[in-house]
Amino acid sequence: KAFRNEITPRNFIFRSREFEQMEVEYFIEGGDDVWPVQQQKWIDDSKNFLLSIGLREDLMGWDVHEGDGLAHYARACTDITFRFPFGEQELMGIAARGNYDLTQHSEGSGKSLEYFDEQTKEKYLPHVIEPSLGVDRLALAIICSAYAEDEVGGEKRNFLKFDPKIAPIKAVVLPLLKNKEALVGVARELFERLQKRYNVMWDASGAIGRRYRRADEVGVPFCITVDFETIEDDAGVTIRDRDTTEQVRVPLDEVIPYLSKRIDGFDE
Repeated sequence: KAFRNEITPRNFIFRSREFEQMEVEYFIEGGDDVWPVQQQKWIDDSKNFLLSIGLREDLMGWDVHEGDGLAHYARACTDITFRFPFGEQELMGIAARGNYDLTQHSEGSGKSLEYFDEQTKEKYLPHVIEPSLGVDRLALAIICSAYAEDEVGGEKRNFLKFDPKIAPIKAVVLPLLKNKEALVGVARELFERLQKRYNVMWDASGAIGRRYRRADEVGVPFCITVDFETIEDDAGVTIRDRDTTEQVRVPLDEVIPYLSKRIDGFDE
């Protein structure tokens, strides 16, 4: 948790006085041949992480601090930026801070903070790489990346294209008709089974097409429909993919393995 009382809040959750921050102090051995390699590795790994959770690469950028743009103690600093609707802004910073932090702690406490390397039998004051990422800004960047428009059945569709693994709601269960007990019973049983594993939604109100659109607008990756073929022909359920709108028939006992592969990336 971080606080900045001197700033003016603006741009939704991008800039606020109270926010969440993810930060790591990653200690490394000293030497000008070490920190550039370690910093670049953090930059590459950070980019891959951001892409893996759904950020659009075409909206990401890089700001390499140089000269007066560097803090007096920093060896190097690279910001990963993101092009929000209100402009390109810093999302994450990866700084090579040298041994400034531990030097200050050591001088202030009067205690040596040198590290003894058992392999090389040498002592040194560790340097640090500090990646820092704003959680609120990341959430906003994910939403901006996920927003999409297309046309389905001749009608414009707005939807959130969340990666299934980070979508807040993983699936919605839809009985075709809410006044048919046989349909509702099977659908409710499936819904309760899925609830034990995922955050899922129940929607039995309105035409099936409208329910699809409601799910699309909040970024639900999968719509699971229980219809008459499910109960009369034991034909399983239909699972509709949000992005392609294509539907497949899946037996009831294979719904969780199917979702597991699509959401978690591995077979149940």
